[in-house]
Amino acid sequence: QVQLVESGGGLVQPGGSLRLSCVASGILFRFNGLAWYRQAPGKQREFIARSNSGGSTNYADSVKGRFTISRDNAKNTVYLQMNSLKPEDTAVYFCHVDFIDYWGQGTQVTVSS
Repeated sequence: QVQLVESGGGLVQPGGSLRLSCVASGILFRFNGLAWYRQAPGKQREFIARSNSGGSTNYADSVKGRFTISRDNAKNTVYLQMNSLKPEDTAVYFCHVDFIDYWGQGTQVTVSS
């Protein structure tokens, strides 16, 4: 059974940092591309970053230079390091396994002073 468990969300001031984690089980982690998406209230879910199985990464323009996706195949974990956070980064952040189109439950990130 596939399971994705996100953690690391919270309340942070503008300009601050957070690191999200997503632990996966039930998949061959190192062979899968994994991505982070987010959904703000009243908005559609949007792509943030992807870690491909071959090691390459992709980012949305809105987070390039501020967010970094990484993975630890030994721990079945994908991370999202978020720096220079802005109020518009406030959203629920979801982990996603591309091949099977599977979503985690999400973790709330709130950027506010």
